[in-house]
Amino acid sequence: MPDVPVGCATCGAVAVFDGVVGRGARCQSCGADLRCCNNCRFYDASAYNECGEPVAERVVEKDRANFCDYFSPSGGAAGPRASRPAGAGSASASAPHAPADALESLFRKR
Repeated sequence: MPDVPVGCATCGAVAVFDGVVGRGARCQSCGADLRCCNNCRFYDASAYNECGEPVAERVVEKDRANFCDYFSPSGGAAGPRASRPAGAGSASASAPHAPADALESLFRKR
């Protein structure tokens, strides 16, 4: 099995696992649970139940270990996501007028 990097959403440290990330996995830097919603690639604060996987069961405590069958590590350094607004770190966040420019180009007369 390939190495699986998991970025801690609490402190930003990266842990590498040999295959599967177990429910009891904890960050060596801060002790936070690593198999939790905040460290999952499906975590989306703007989505229904804060999860991009539509059939996943609701998890209330996003920073605690859980038994979600859809858990997939976000990989790399996640950084403290709880304090980041939705979309932070994306290309559009660095260009404040990107949405307006996109609409302008969409409705531009030819």
